[in-house]
Amino acid sequence: MSTTTVAPLTVQDAELLITEARNAAEAAGVTVSVTVLDAGGHLLAFRRDDRAVLISGETSTRKAYTALQLNAPTADLVDAVQPGGLFHTLPTALDRPLLFIAGGVPVHRDGRLIGAIGVGGGAPDQDHGFATGAVQALV
Repeated sequence: MSTTTVAPLTVQDAELLITEARNAAEAAGVTVSVTVLDAGGHLLAFRRDDRAVLISGETSTRKAYTALQLNAPTADLVDAVQPGGLFHTLPTALDRPLLFIAGGVPVHRDGRLIGAIGVGGGAPDQDHGFATGAVQALV
């Protein structure tokens, strides 16, 4: 059995993700915070626009963490935590910084999970778009 090594998410990758997300947000007239985590959930890069609401820093980080831990865009998980949903009790069952609001997207390379990006500060669908566009630019 051969194993293929997949390059980890680098600081340069993280800076590209942040730049892409912030450029998209700026073009849309939205001030945001952007967080990039590596595969282990460690902070690789963070940027908050001067005028972004302060809580956006926390929400962007929690969105990235949630996307990483569940290997899914947070936009796809919103319904799962509603009453009757598969993960209904998950937000309160774990002492982890999960946030089920659109704006977190996992980052894959060669089919492997290598990190995640989270964007906060805009409407959830805007944040999701900024994060998704940044990931697409990395690939």
